Amino acid sequence: MNKYIMHGGRQLFGEITISGAKNAAVAIIPAALLVDGICRIENIPQISDVTLFFSILDELGAHVRILNQHAVEIDSRCIHSTQPSYELCRRFRASYYLIGALLGRFGEATVPMPGGCDFGVRPIDQHIKGFNAMGAEVSTEGGYIHSVAKNGHMVGSTVYLDVVSVGATMNIMMAAVLAEGTTTIENAAREPHIVDLANFLNSMGADIKGAGTDSIKIRGVEKLTGGTYCIIPDQIEAGTYMAAVAAAGGQVLIKNVIPKHMDCISTKLREMGVTVEENDDSLLVRRTESLTRANVKTMPYPGFPTDMQPQIATVLTLANGTSVVTEGVWDNRFKYVAELKRLGAQIQVDGKIAVIEGVEHLEGAPIQACDLRAGAALVIAGLAAHGTTELSQVQFIERGYENLVGKLRAVGADIQLVEVPEEEKQEANIG
Repeated sequence: MNKYIMHGGRQLFGEITISGAKNAAVAIIPAALLVDGICRIENIPQISDVTLFFSILDELGAHVRILNQHAVEIDSRCIHSTQPSYELCRRFRASYYLIGALLGRFGEATVPMPGGCDFGVRPIDQHIKGFNAMGAEVSTEGGYIHSVAKNGHMVGSTVYLDVVSVGATMNIMMAAVLAEGTTTIENAAREPHIVDLANFLNSMGADIKGAGTDSIKIRGVEKLTGGTYCIIPDQIEAGTYMAAVAAAGGQVLIKNVIPKHMDCISTKLREMGVTVEENDDSLLVRRTESLTRANVKTMPYPGFPTDMQPQIATVLTLANGTSVVTEGVWDNRFKYVAELKRLGAQIQVDGKIAVIEGVEHLEGAPIQACDLRAGAALVIAGLAAHGTTELSQVQFIERGYENLVGKLRAVGADIQLVEVPEEEKQEANIG
């Protein structure tokens, strides 16, 4: 167990290079199970969710060869099991992508119910609806999701998603690439990482058209044969550092981004009085004046991302006036508010709506992360707060941010990663 100790109130200056997209990597790595050959994946983020997936693939019989910090070769020709580890899968949400990948390749999968961050009920009914439409029988028993294709392989079909679901869109895509016939996903999600997964699969020999629109067509092919692919930069990591500059002040060049992916975040920060200048593959973010109140509602892409809601809410605690943040995706994504209040934030939550009265400054205090993006938001709060902030349960943050402490220290933040003393570990376990 580790924690972050931050001495806040210091502006940020310098450059930060963004890593590969977490939300793309955790779909593309299991999608490698569909490839009858060797695939090389580059720009992989060094995060714990990725490490977990490597362990799972290795257990299933794939050969995973780490080439360097950000590149890997995966050879899935020797898979000997379609039942991944219960202990590994229950530790993160993205393990459900193993269902679509294994069903698509082998016509069967027995995958533990996924774990991950807890911010509301996140059913996989839309995933199952898609698998059923393509000829699979799916049942849940003993903590496992059992899926079997009736004829030993998936069959193309039209799937209309009742709600826009990123996970279901990607899982159905994986199940469909080797299916017999054509599959069409209507009301599909349009996030950048969905396009990235489609591009990865196409580079391996799949036939997917329409990714990035609400109608995706997948023509099944006989097999995927391998190749090389580079993952896109992480939209949410970039947005998190932009929010950090907005809260703490200063000027930082955010490098290795796709500016178009950042429009929804850049526009909202500009509305709040932050300067955001676009270059070909970077953004210059500067905040020198007081922040202005704003209203934010999270929506599916190209709307404001739910994964940036805690970070933008933290910035708004320091803005002049009253702001309203509406969570339009999940039921319970304001658990972090209690921790922000420990720092002096003035926030009232009613269901999916948070009303934020801006304060002059936050004051450091001991706090703890409750999930990945909430943890990132509390780091932002600690950087902006006066005095010392100790943030515990940082393992949540390490699921999705590569070298967060190192990147922030490089732009002048006073943040340290320290090991929790044994007595504090015992107290945490008792609690």
